[in-house]
This record gives sequence, C-alpha cells and structure tokens, in this order.
Amino acid sequence: MDAIPLALEGYLAAEPEPGDREGSAAWRLNCSAGTDHLVEEAVIPCTTMEPEIAHALLTEHQPGDLLRVIGHLTLPDTADGVIRLHAETLEVLWQAPLLDADRDDTDTATATDAHTDRNSAIAALAEALTGFGQATPGPGQSIRIHISPTGALGSGLEHCHSFDVTPAMAHRLADYVDAMSCYLDSERPDGVDLAPETIADLTELFEDIDLIGLTNAVLNATRPEHRPAVTQAMDDMFGDVPAPEDTDP
Repeated sequence: MDAIPLALEGYLAAEPEPGDREGSAAWRLNCSAGTDHLVEEAVIPCTTMEPEIAHALLTEHQPGDLLRVIGHLTLPDTADGVIRLHAETLEVLWQAPLLDADRDDTDTATATDAHTDRNSAIAALAEALTGFGQATPGPGQSIRIHISPTGALGSGLEHCHSFDVTPAMAHRLADYVDAMSCYLDSERPDGVDLAPETIADLTELFEDIDLIGLTNAVLNATRPEHRPAVTQAMDDMFGDVPAPEDTDP
C-alpha cells in the first residue's frame, strides 16, 4: 500500500527506544485534535531511519516533549496490522521541564491533592477552550494553543491538549483575560461602563481618604530601618508623602 505524506504534532508518550538497525529509533506520539465539542486523542507509533533524528530522540528528548513529525504514514495490509509514521524530519515545538531527581517527596497525600487540583483545572480550561467560539478555523487562518502540566509527562499525557482558534477568537480571549486583571492606572476594558452612582461613590471614597493621616499611621507602625522603603512605596502609590523625619515618633 502506498505511503501517505503526513505531518503530525503531538507529545512524546514514552522514552524512545533504539530500532532494529543502527541509526534508527522507535517512539510513540500522543496526538490530540480539538473540535467545538470533542477532544479526540490517538497514539501513533513512529520510526525513523535518519541517524540524526534517532540520536536526538535517544539522547536529548524525554516524555512530554511536544514534537512536529513529518514523514510518510504506512497503513497495514491486514486488519490486525499496525499503522506507523516513518519520520523524515522532526522539530521540537516545546520541551517538557526536567524533574528534580533528588527531590524528596515526603508528603504524598499533599502532592496527590495538588496534582488532582491541577488536573481538574486543566480539564476545566480545556473544556472552556474547546467550546470557545463557533467557527472552525480555516487553513492558514488559525492560532494553536497548547496546554499541559509542567514536569515530565510520561504518565500524564491525557492532560495535554491542543486547540486551534481564529485570530478573532484569540482577540476575544485576550479581551476576557484583560478584563480579569486590574492594575493601578490601567484603563477600563472597552464596553465596560460604570453606573454614574458607582462613579460618584468611588469619587467620594477617595476624596475622604486623609493621605497625611494614613501616611503617619503607617510610618508610626513601621520600624525605623524600614521607613525609607515604606515611604518610597507609598510615594509610588499615592504621590509625595511626608518623610519619616516629619512624622511623629
């Protein structure tokens, strides 16, 4: 059967293994494709006869690395055969962080709870991103988002996801993130209008603040050696405030 030209992106599912011939290697690629309502996953066996690719896989890469593999896919002649992607080029899109081998995990229960919270957060984010927007991105018009746990992912690839969104969806997503963040002197997001009563209440609140009294109270409660730093911080927030020597002891 003729080989099919194919390019795949996915996470390295396990440690690569040397192939039957010198300069060859075999590995498994965990691929996922997001749609509006479903995330489909597949594990594709891969091989290569390119010595440079084999050497890099066996010496430089670890489970969890995000790879782009280009080659030819061969289909089995029988129903019980195995599909294989014979790689001709390989590109590393993202490297999984290395785990600290000397780290002493003494609190297994705490670590398990942390992993559970992290994985549930990833699942919630994946569900939100999968349903984000209605239109399916067209060829050449999409932006790919990858989310995954940190650390080596040999046993956590089910928590890795990839999503394609249109530029318009990406702008909307950026607007939502901006709307969640509040900083001093930042502008309100477009389309967010405060009621006149709320603006009046906020104005009255800030006008009633006695900055000198507030400054004196803070500095009087601050150790002398820390007063210069506190004074500078309050200057940055409110403008000029009285220096420590001008404050009652």
